[in-house]
Amino acid sequence: MRLSSRGQVDPFIVMDVMEAARAAEEAGRRIIHMEVGQPSTPAPALARAALERSLDDPLGYTVGLGLPELRRGIAGLYKRWYGVELDPERVVVTAGSSGAFVLAFSALFDAGDKVALGEPGYPSYRQILRAMSVTPVAMPTSAENRFQPVPSDIPDGVQGMIVASPGNPSGTMLGREDLGALIRAAAERDISFVSDEIYHGLQYGAPAVSALEISDDVYVINSFSKYFSMTGWRIGWMVVPEAHVRTVERLAQNLFICPTHASQVAALAALDATEECEANRAVYTENRRLMLEGLPAAGFTKIAPPDGAFYVYADVSDLTSDSGAFAREILDKAGVAVTPGLDFDPVRGGTTLRFSYAASTPEIAEAIERLKAFMAAR
Repeated sequence: MRLSSRGQVDPFIVMDVMEAARAAEEAGRRIIHMEVGQPSTPAPALARAALERSLDDPLGYTVGLGLPELRRGIAGLYKRWYGVELDPERVVVTAGSSGAFVLAFSALFDAGDKVALGEPGYPSYRQILRAMSVTPVAMPTSAENRFQPVPSDIPDGVQGMIVASPGNPSGTMLGREDLGALIRAAAERDISFVSDEIYHGLQYGAPAVSALEISDDVYVINSFSKYFSMTGWRIGWMVVPEAHVRTVERLAQNLFICPTHASQVAALAALDATEECEANRAVYTENRRLMLEGLPAAGFTKIAPPDGAFYVYADVSDLTSDSGAFAREILDKAGVAVTPGLDFDPVRGGTTLRFSYAASTPEIAEAIERLKAFMAAR
């Protein structure tokens, strides 16, 4: 049976690293996971309790755009976090941020369109677009701009662009002025603007700025995976312009029917779990401190201090030209799983690594000591 050409996407390398780490663990080794962007904490207690209370309910289909009370709750989050008055009708609950990207790209782009992506950046943007016969176009960013795009980076001839702040793998953020400049540049050229905000809530200085503070004519994507520690629950959301709601609703009904009902129940309760989520953020704050002190001491000296998320992106060009082989060596000899930069930048990623500090603080401290010993013996 034939396969489609658009189905031939690249692998998600971090998942391959996870599998190699799992195999090492199965063989009896203790591996510290710095490869995956996944909180080590469980879903908030309020979320788990709400799900337990709902287990005797039918938990059947919900409406395609999600439980109305959850959409209202998410709109309330924008009021608390950003001071934005948001009509809940513009909120679309999705099967994780991945489901939101599928809906957004389906609503905004036709086969053959071109969409600009900052590099380094989240690899699945490229692969989802390719699977939809849309062409991803790289916007190579620079360390001088802290791996965030500027208007002059936007290529000609694109119909859309995706910006992430805080970014993955860099953890760097766009301030209000810089984000506004990108949104205005896109609007002037009739370029659809998609803002990936899934790491909002996880910032360590200035608050993250939402594109919705600047414009309503954008798509904003977020998730319960990171700040709310609900990765495996596969529940996210996006906010779309009012005129796009019905188009997105029809797509959601046909592609997904609805988001998982049980996860929606838990997510609604998670919105009230501020104390627990902020305690988790305090752990990441300490982990970030350990990383910014420990990585240079181990020999990883070329890093951009992250503003948010839970990653450090390191230039290792003085150590290797093959980040994949280097990551395998670190896993084999240090028992620490890290992600090669090729996942995030197919051209320049051979000389970069991403370190996640989403694990517990004792694990991060041990990982740093392992890395120090590995680099000293190398």
